[in-house]
Order: sequence, then C-alpha cells, then structure tokens
Amino acid sequence: MIIPFPAPQPGLWAASAMIAAVVLASTAGEVFTAAAMKSIGDIDKIRARSGLRGAVRAILTCPLFFAGVSFLALAFFSLLFALNHMNLSLVAPASASLTLVTNAIAGKIFLKEDVDRRRWAAAVLVCIGVYLLAH
Repeated sequence: MIIPFPAPQPGLWAASAMIAAVVLASTAGEVFTAAAMKSIGDIDKIRARSGLRGAVRAILTCPLFFAGVSFLALAFFSLLFALNHMNLSLVAPASASLTLVTNAIAGKIFLKEDVDRRRWAAAVLVCIGVYLLAH
C-alpha cells in the first residue's frame, strides 16, 4: 500500500509571487483587450460595411488584441501553475479579488473609464471578504 505524502506548500514570497503573476497578467490582458475593442470600434458597423471578412480582418490586424490574448493566456497558465502548487481556497479568492481591484485601477488610469463609488466599494468589500475567509 502506497501512502501519499502531501506536497510541501510554497513559502509566503513564492505564493505571493504566483498570485501576483496571475493578477498582473490577467489585468494586462483585460486592459489590452478592452483597448483593442475601443480602437477597432463597433464590430456590427464594420460587418455591415465590410462583411464578416472585414470584421475578422479588423480584429486580426489589431496588435492590441494579440497582446491582450497573449496576456490572458499567460494568466491562465499562471493560474494553473499556482493551483498546482497551492490550495484552491487561497489562490481563487485572492486572485479574483485582487484582479477586481487592479482592473478598477487600470481602467481608471489606462482606459480613462469612469470608475464610480459603487465599483470602488465593491472592490473593497470583496477584499474584506477574502481577508475574512483567509483568517
């Protein structure tokens, strides 16, 4: 009979780095994708004017779109790596809440979005909830 031993958990710095990689890659991917969609414009109007090929061409010729997809893929694989080395109960809530906060900050700074009080309050409440779950 083989008795499995639990895998050693990473230290605080390694765990923080793994979660930070997920959060930063995800935020960068979402910001680049949103910037690409703003620069491309309304896909329905492009499709009405140039057909489906024109709409696909508009997306595939936008470098911001590929940067966004690349960062989102990096975030996905970073999440898989983090889940392979840490507990789901730590990685999922921490990365989700921090991504919500960094998306609000990045949207305000880079995309010049109007981030209202409700969105900031939601970000703070999610972080408080994650803190309560962790302790």
